[in-house]
Amino acid sequence: MPVDSLIPAMAHASQDGGSVADYFELLKPRVMSLVIFTALVGMVCAPGQLHPVLAVIALLCIAVGAGASAALNMWYDADIDALMARTVRRPIPDGRIEPNEALVFGLVLSATSVVVLAVTVSWFASALLAVTIVYYVVFYTMWLKRRTVQNIVIGGAAGAFPPMIGYAAVTNSITIDSVLMFTIIFLWTPPHFWALALNRSGDYARAGVPMLPVVSGPDATRLQILLYSLVMAPVGVLPVVTGLGGIGYGVVATLSGLVFVWLAVDVFRKRTGDASVFAARRLFRFSLIYLALLFAVLLVERMFPVFAAMMVR
Repeated sequence: MPVDSLIPAMAHASQDGGSVADYFELLKPRVMSLVIFTALVGMVCAPGQLHPVLAVIALLCIAVGAGASAALNMWYDADIDALMARTVRRPIPDGRIEPNEALVFGLVLSATSVVVLAVTVSWFASALLAVTIVYYVVFYTMWLKRRTVQNIVIGGAAGAFPPMIGYAAVTNSITIDSVLMFTIIFLWTPPHFWALALNRSGDYARAGVPMLPVVSGPDATRLQILLYSLVMAPVGVLPVVTGLGGIGYGVVATLSGLVFVWLAVDVFRKRTGDASVFAARRLFRFSLIYLALLFAVLLVERMFPVFAAMMVR
């Protein structure tokens, strides 16, 4: 394992184990909140209905599965986490949780989330959740992240699965609509993370992670951010074509996509000094708003007829 000999701070972990807050931090709660939200949108957008209790169980299983993946990611990456300012205070490199405790925690939660989802809601959705966990932990964390400059591009698929899993929990199928939601997140991930990586390249270089700014340089990264943004923006409007999104979604997706591309152009143009740092930071922050907006509008459009019917009654 890469953590046992490379993180001296772990030797000082408490014998009583970490606190509840420490274990919760292992789940990457901010990422988990995005997983829950996009999975919910996938469920709401799916044709058909799921009993509210089963819907809650499905969301919890998806969230726990995502958190388990994060815990296993932190377990395996504790050595490089200790070398980066952004991650050095995580529970394992900080010595609050021992590596083996995080490993067992992640494995138990992974198995529990997959089995419970299979038994209570859908074997098909459970299989997708299992594939997501294995993909993120084994394919991305253990293989791609330290070996290829395309780590974020290929590994980003793991973060794009939640709406597809939520959709499958209702329909037991994969359709063009669930694939579209997957594709939007998949194309959004590289410019989102590369905008962050531009200002964190020193961290990644120190940890030996072959992120694009480290391997190919910041200018090549800016170009890739722009190219992905130019592809992502029109794809973000496609749900209108399939009927997944309505007029409101089309307006929001078009306008926010144009803003995203404009900010990407700004990142491409501003290559030195504080202006470069600010441009990358602004794109990173807006990228979070962009994705939240698209999925929020999908949710509102699907829920609005329900609210209208309740008001008529």
